[in-house]
Amino acid sequence: MSPLVLTYSLAVAQMMLGLAMGCAAFRIFRGPRAQDRVLGFDTLYVNAMLLLLTFGIRSGNTLYFEAALAMALLGFVSTVALAKFLLRGEVIE
Repeated sequence: MSPLVLTYSLAVAQMMLGLAMGCAAFRIFRGPRAQDRVLGFDTLYVNAMLLLLTFGIRSGNTLYFEAALAMALLGFVSTVALAKFLLRGEVIE
């Protein structure tokens, strides 16, 4: 693959991920229900993780990949905890 094509595709991917993060932030601030805000939060952390991965591909630094993995793990746990809280009203039984 040509380095020029990779550079342009990464730039376009980063712009689209930034736009998606903006839409998710809008859903968090504007969402009428708590479930909409949790879904927006989930989308926001997935997009942020993918943005870190594109930065890692662009720079060639492995630190971005490790940070994306930590973000994915913490984001998943927090989404499950928020969903359980909304469903039952408590996180720890």
